[in-house]
Amino acid sequence: MEDFSIQHLNLEKSENLERHRTEGFSRSNALVLRRGASFKISLQLKGRPFNPQTDSMRIKVMLGNLYLTIPVTFSQKGSSSLWKAYIDPEGRNRQNPSIYISSPASASVGCYKFQLCVVTQDGQQKCVFGRFILLCNPWCPDDAVYIPFEDQREEYLKNDSGLLFMGTPVNLVSRPWSFDLYEPGVLETCLNLLQVSPQHQNDKRKDYLNRNNPVYISRVVSAMINCEDDRGVLKGNWSGDFKEGVNPSTWTGSGEILKQWAQSGYSPVKYGQCWVFAAVMCTVMRVLGIPCRVVTNFHSAHDTNSNLVIEEFYSETGQKLNYSKDSIWNFHIWVECWMTRRDLGSGMDGWQVLDPTPQERSEGVFCCGPAPVKAIKDQRTDLLYDVPFVYAEVNAAVHKIIVSQGRMLSLSKDTERVGSLICTKAIGFPRLHNITGNYKISQSQSSTLKSRSSTVSDESTLRRADTSKGVLVFLTLDKPPIAGEPICFTVKIMNKQKASKTMKVHLNAQVKEYNHRPGEDMRTFWETQGLIQLAPMEVKVLNQQIVPAKYRHVFGDNMINLAVVLQDMGSQEHILASEEFNIASPQLTIQIADEDAVVANKQQTATVSFTNPFSHPVNGVLTLAGAGLIPDKVHFRMLPLFPERRVEQRITFTPNMMGTKMLQANLSLTNISSTIRGFKMVFVKKA
Repeated sequence: MEDFSIQHLNLEKSENLERHRTEGFSRSNALVLRRGASFKISLQLKGRPFNPQTDSMRIKVMLGNLYLTIPVTFSQKGSSSLWKAYIDPEGRNRQNPSIYISSPASASVGCYKFQLCVVTQDGQQKCVFGRFILLCNPWCPDDAVYIPFEDQREEYLKNDSGLLFMGTPVNLVSRPWSFDLYEPGVLETCLNLLQVSPQHQNDKRKDYLNRNNPVYISRVVSAMINCEDDRGVLKGNWSGDFKEGVNPSTWTGSGEILKQWAQSGYSPVKYGQCWVFAAVMCTVMRVLGIPCRVVTNFHSAHDTNSNLVIEEFYSETGQKLNYSKDSIWNFHIWVECWMTRRDLGSGMDGWQVLDPTPQERSEGVFCCGPAPVKAIKDQRTDLLYDVPFVYAEVNAAVHKIIVSQGRMLSLSKDTERVGSLICTKAIGFPRLHNITGNYKISQSQSSTLKSRSSTVSDESTLRRADTSKGVLVFLTLDKPPIAGEPICFTVKIMNKQKASKTMKVHLNAQVKEYNHRPGEDMRTFWETQGLIQLAPMEVKVLNQQIVPAKYRHVFGDNMINLAVVLQDMGSQEHILASEEFNIASPQLTIQIADEDAVVANKQQTATVSFTNPFSHPVNGVLTLAGAGLIPDKVHFRMLPLFPERRVEQRITFTPNMMGTKMLQANLSLTNISSTIRGFKMVFVKKA
C-alpha cells in the first residue's frame, strides 16, 4: 500500500476569524475563535489520498492537562453540547480534506492545543498539531453571554473606545478612554490574567473546568484587576502622592497599563482609581467575549457599617469634618457584564454589577459581584454576589449633622442624593445614557412604599435645601462652573414666621477628592460671613461669587464642597445647606483635514487647537493617542500661552485598522494641577 504523510495543516485563519467575528484580533499570531460555533481546518496530504473506507481521523483537544478525543465523522449531526468534528461533506477533496470542529457553547475559555491524527487500516498514524484561543460567544443563543441585538454586541463587545462619565450631575465630564482591545499583546495578556490568578495557581484543573461559566470568570477578573490579594494589574492610590508611579488622571487607555503589567512580570502598575480599574476590567471582559459596559453612579455611598445611613458632619461655620468612616463618592465607576444567572434563576439574567476597585472583601477577597441589577432594584439583598453592598451604594440616606464641641446642633436628612444619576455611554453615540431606572424605583413608586420626611418635591431642590421651625434656606449654583470664570451661586433665605429674625450667615468652600470626605490636607480656600435681618415672612436672596484667583490652586480633578450655615441669633438654631460640584475644564478641539476621506494605510492630518481661558499664562505637554490610528503616543511641549491666546498643533497619522476609532488629545498643564482633554471619532474606510 502506498504510503502517505501530512504535508501541511492550514488553520484557514482569515475565513475562521470572519466566521467567528474575531477579525479585530488578526494581528495576533493565534487563531481566535468563539465557542458554540464550528471552525475549519484543512490538510494537505503527500502521497496517496485519504481513503474514507480504510482510514480514520481523530482529534485530541487539550486545555492544560485536560483533554478529550473526538472522532472525525462524515456527518454534521451531533449534540450541540458536545465537541464534534466532521469532514466537509461538500465536494470532498481526498488529497486536501477539510475538517470542521465544533465546540459546545459551554466550553471553557482559554488557549487550546489540538492534535489531529490520521490512522490507516494497518495502525499507522500521522499527526499534526495546532493551537487556538476560545472565547465566549454573545452571538450564540446557547451561550450564557448571549445578547440578542447586533447594535448591543457592537457597542458592548467590539467597540474599542468609549466615554467615562465623571464630575457631578450638574457638571458632567465625559472622559475619553481607549479600551485597546485589538492592540498587540492585549489579547494574550487578558488570557494570562486568568493563568496568573490564585484560582489557577491553586488548582489548575478546577480553574479550567470553571472557566465555562461567566459568573466564575467575572469574579476572577474583578479580583485580578486590583492587586490587594494577588498579582493583580493595578495598585490603587488616593493619597495625592504619585511619585512612585503614574497619576491615575494621566492614563488614556487600557493597553499601556496591561502591557506594562505583562512586561514587568505581573507586578502591579502604579496607580489606579475607580475609573481606571473599571475601564481596564471592561477591556478584559470584552476581550474574553463577555459583553461589558462602564457605569457611573453619581453620589455613590460607601456604607461601612451597613446601616443604609451615611453621616456627614459640619462645623458651625460650614466646614465639612472628617468624623465618619462612611463616605459619599461624588462619582464611582464600576462595570456591568451581561450574562444569564443559572445559579439564581432566569429572573436575575441580564446586566450584572462588577466592581474591581478594592473597597470591601467578598468571600475574603477584594472583589465585587456579579450582583444582578434586577436584584438591586428589587431589594433582593439575599442573593449572590454582594447585592447589599451595591444596594447601599445607590440607596443609602444621608444625615447631615452640625456639631460643636461634641454636641449635635442640628440634623437634616436627605433620601434623594445618593444614586441620583446612574449612567453609561449610549449605544453608537458619544453621549450619556441614563440607566438610573434600572437600579431604582421612581420617586412616585417609592412614595407609596415609604413616607418622606420632606414635602419638597423637586429632587434637585431637596438636595440643596434645609428647613428649621422658622427658616428655609436654599443653596443653588447659578450655572455649572467653568474654569477661568467666577463660581456664581445664590443663597435664598425664607423667614416662615411672623417675627423678625437676626441671622448669622457662614459660607465655606473646601476642596475635596471625588471619592472621600475631606482629609486633613483638604483645606478651606474661601469663606465669608455676615449678619442679616429678616422681617416677618421675608425672603432674602444673597448673590455670591468665588473669583478664579481664589480657586486657581485647587482647580483640576478635585471637587468643591460649598456650604452655608445659618445661625438664628435668637433661638441659637442652626440650619445647613450644601452642594458639591466640580469645575469644568476647557476643551481641546481636534479637526481632521478631510474626515470623509480617511482610509486605512493612507496618511492623514489632524489639527489640535486650544485657547487659554485663564487669567494667567499656562504651559504643558500635549499628548496624542489613538488605537488603530497612532502606534505610540506622540508628545509635544507647549510654550507658555498667554490669556485668551490660541495655539494649534498639526500631526500626521496613518490608520492601520478600519472602523470607528478615537483620536485623543490631552494637554497636561505644568503650572496648574489639571489636564485639558479632547477627542475626535474618526471613521476609517477600506482603502
